[in-house]
Amino acid sequence: MTEPTSDPGRTDAADPAGASHGETGAGGDHYTDRYGRAPRPKRWRRLGALLTGVVVLAGTGIAYVGWTKFGPKDIESEQLGYSVLDDSSVELRIRLTRSDPSVPVVCVVRAMSRDLTEIGRREVVIAPSGAEQTVQVSTVIEASEKPASAAIYTCTDSVPGYLKTE
Repeated sequence: MTEPTSDPGRTDAADPAGASHGETGAGGDHYTDRYGRAPRPKRWRRLGALLTGVVVLAGTGIAYVGWTKFGPKDIESEQLGYSVLDDSSVELRIRLTRSDPSVPVVCVVRAMSRDLTEIGRREVVIAPSGAEQTVQVSTVIEASEKPASAAIYTCTDSVPGYLKTE
């Protein structure tokens, strides 16, 4: 019969320091020989933690900017259609949705020629609507020449003083 050989990484009771197997016995150095490298210094851990923090903060900032730019809006307008009435006017139909229906909104609408030059503009005040968040409005825009189309330029709740009816 053959004698069992001892495991090089195992410490026996007869050899508590593991000196017969080439291990130094100094606090964890025998792992360096087995696995090939020592534990990382603390400065690398700090640098890793700092870089992780920077990446998390940058990601949070990007998410915030995206939310404010592309997230839900307080006022959303949609053009439902337009009709050319005659050689100097066009009617525009708008659907306006606002998060707070008690706030007045002003929409700037415009009439355009075939080459998309603005030939007429109008500011339309949409009064508070009570409990209705979505309202439909129709307005007529006077033009300086024959209009080809009409569009919403912008809508805002910053109603200028000269347009306020209250």
